[in-house]
Amino acid sequence: MSDQDTRTEAQLIDPKGRIPVFLRLTLTVLGISMISELIGIQEIPTGIATIVLLPMLYAVVIGIIITPDVLGKPIGVLQKLISTEEIKLASPMVMLALLPLGVKYGTLVGPNIVEVVRAGPAFLLQEFGNLATIFVALPIALLLGMKREAVGATVSICREPTLGVIGEKYGISSPEGTGILGTYLIGTVFGTIFFSLLATLSVATGLHPLALAMASGMGSGSMMTAASGALAASVPEFSDQVLAFAATSNMLTGVTGLYMVVIVAVPLVNFMYRKLEPVIGRGGSAKEE
Repeated sequence: MSDQDTRTEAQLIDPKGRIPVFLRLTLTVLGISMISELIGIQEIPTGIATIVLLPMLYAVVIGIIITPDVLGKPIGVLQKLISTEEIKLASPMVMLALLPLGVKYGTLVGPNIVEVVRAGPAFLLQEFGNLATIFVALPIALLLGMKREAVGATVSICREPTLGVIGEKYGISSPEGTGILGTYLIGTVFGTIFFSLLATLSVATGLHPLALAMASGMGSGSMMTAASGALAASVPEFSDQVLAFAATSNMLTGVTGLYMVVIVAVPLVNFMYRKLEPVIGRGGSAKEE
């Protein structure tokens, strides 16, 4: 293994002698963001639902295809722009980029405490529903042969607050960090499409539109926008209420969901992992927490 492969996170984010790497990564991210915002939100009617494509989706797709393993191979200029150095630096920079978002979620508590109280217990109790990812997805992940990656991948729906928690507890380069990043990226790429379709099709279940609106707030701005937008288009008579309930639910999930992950979800997923892995896990023994 080369010296580059054994560098610590502190060494990777040390700018001494590596300013060109930081500059290329920053300019690339800025360019991708600008292109994604210029494309803007696109809505595709399909007859049964409206698929909502958001800038975050374009950013992830563009970021993937310009890497050395994809278009970087046939296009030499991309290898000079995004090399393995920039890829390695991007990993710890994700955690730094999430810090302002974590502060934003923290500032939601005080100014919105009255809204939290007025929302009633239904908004707060819905957080227990997020634990279903552990009970449903963890056994499947273990059956597929995942080890500690399953802990990060199934602890929640894996959006920004959980990404911060797992990154801080285990490290973003750990198996748990790999698992949560995988779920995070899959949610970013396919989540908006999946939830926009699911929200529209869920109307046929007979559940009240406002209940579905509350379910749209899963802690992801892009997924909530896609789900609530499609739902509002399906039930125009509840349009304003759907958007209001979804936004409130999403806000509460961002606030209370963080504590649910720290206090309940992480201990629970580790407990279930220890019980289930020896029984249904595949492959060699797994590293304990």
